[in-house]
Amino acid sequence: MLTAVDPLPFRPSRVLIAGVTGSGKTTLARRLAAVWGLRHVEIDGLYHGAGWKPRPDFLDDVRAFAAESRWVTEWQYTSKGTDEILAPRAEAVLWLDYPYRVVRSRLVRRTVARQVLRTELWNGNRERGILNIFNRDAEDNILLWQTRTLHKWTERMPEVEARFPHLSIVRFTHPRETERWLSAQVETSGESTAPPKRRSRDK
Repeated sequence: MLTAVDPLPFRPSRVLIAGVTGSGKTTLARRLAAVWGLRHVEIDGLYHGAGWKPRPDFLDDVRAFAAESRWVTEWQYTSKGTDEILAPRAEAVLWLDYPYRVVRSRLVRRTVARQVLRTELWNGNRERGILNIFNRDAEDNILLWQTRTLHKWTERMPEVEARFPHLSIVRFTHPRETERWLSAQVETSGESTAPPKRRSRDK
């Protein structure tokens, strides 16, 4: 596994961004897509249909873009079957393994902002009621979801390395590392490092 200061052996054409809800996967995917000239496929948009219902064509759509030559997407919905489609095709994984205080504060700010601004996400959906983040019994309590899945990737990465040894995995332990790494990529591409406005739900 590589760190933020290790050079990549090559520039990947197909990239997965891993990390807990709120770590900033989608934002990084957008920025990397601009720097490396990749197509960013926001996987939440493929999964969530109207009324937050899962789209029946989700896995077919994942297979379709995974077959393309150049893309970056968030590594999510692993329990739905994306592992066997995306991991064999990907060439690299960028793992946002940030401290709890960082991902928690990011998620709270994002959730509140989207609710207040009534930001439209995918297929007409909007952030669900803000009071749900304080309701421990709510099925869509995203803070509770983050807590339950906080260590998911730490537990999974040894298996990922064993099952998919072709993947170059880069682990970032703080947003500062990610910014420095992205700036290094930009130096050879001439693109702006400024992050785009946040629109989507990282989950």
